[in-house]
Amino acid sequence: MVFALNLPKLSLSGVGAVAESVAVLDAQPVKKAMIVTDKNLIELGILDSLYRALDDKGFDYVTFDNVTPNPTVNLVNEGAEFYNKHACDCFIAVGGGSPIDCAKAIRIVTSNEGDITAYNGVGLVKNQGAFFIAINTTAGTAAEMTSNSVITDEVKQVKMVLVDTKQIPDVAVNDPSLMVGLPSSVTAATGMDALTHAIESIVTPGAHRLTLPTALEAVKLIAKWLPVAVKEGANIEARAALADAQFLAGMSFNSAGLGAVHALSHQPSATHNLAHGVCNAILLPVVSAFNAQTAPSAFRSVAEAMGGDTSQLNDSDAASLAVECIRQLSTEVGIPSGLACLGIEDSDIDGWVQKAMDDVCMGGNPRILTGEDVFGLYRSAL
Repeated sequence: MVFALNLPKLSLSGVGAVAESVAVLDAQPVKKAMIVTDKNLIELGILDSLYRALDDKGFDYVTFDNVTPNPTVNLVNEGAEFYNKHACDCFIAVGGGSPIDCAKAIRIVTSNEGDITAYNGVGLVKNQGAFFIAINTTAGTAAEMTSNSVITDEVKQVKMVLVDTKQIPDVAVNDPSLMVGLPSSVTAATGMDALTHAIESIVTPGAHRLTLPTALEAVKLIAKWLPVAVKEGANIEARAALADAQFLAGMSFNSAGLGAVHALSHQPSATHNLAHGVCNAILLPVVSAFNAQTAPSAFRSVAEAMGGDTSQLNDSDAASLAVECIRQLSTEVGIPSGLACLGIEDSDIDGWVQKAMDDVCMGGNPRILTGEDVFGLYRSAL
């Protein structure tokens, strides 16, 4: 069986990567960029270095800054109209998962027929679309280098997961200097999101020797540096380490796949507009405890990567240690203790179970779940 490792054509990492990406853009046969971002990032000055670099090159651009957390079908349609109205021929996304995913979806509908809902699923995109630079401002989603995008269908109240290698940006950019102003709560949530990516890609049946080393290194870096970045937001060494960690996790899950943590977390995020990373962080230890029964040796490696001493433990006990290490890290960085802290009630769960079962990420889970299992995991996460 052939294993596919899917990556961007070019990945730029380190202080100054934004300016370097503009130099790459300037060498392309394109003339006008649509920048996809959100107003908050502009107000914080996060885009200033990008604007300077573009202006220095005399490159034409317009900014679509209407992106909100958990981008919707309507927002994608609005962005596509903006792109066509301004006669753009390339994309620059700046932000975390929401702006980058939104740009991915806009790129699909501006180069393919039909509504974005037609591309919910795996391998449904025909045309790749315009040249695309994705500049990451958080160390979490790895959206800048993956083949996934997540868009909320506000009519059906479900998160669509679009998976196609044609969505991978041409250039992925991770400049840690853009991340020093990230609030501690966002740092914690995005860091735990990256940890979820790494762990799910380690324990999934799709794990491969080309993905396991990067995922394990991501776990090590996150366990070491996430508490530092949460406490010391301006620590550029911590920011750089986490930027690399989330990229490594993205390298892994982009080919190995994800699992039930993501399948379950998409639902409360869709119905209650909650932060994806926080939902993942709350569900990660709960689902991991469930999966540890099926993949104890994989969870042993997670425990060891997080600094746990497994030398005197069998696989089962080592897997339990991994779950405890996850819980301890989550508590240390200030993740809420349960979904109830986010306003979720027991009555919300029934509407999520089937949607979670149908989520494309569920297929990568190491243990098959029934609807009763899913319901029970949600209850345990309250």
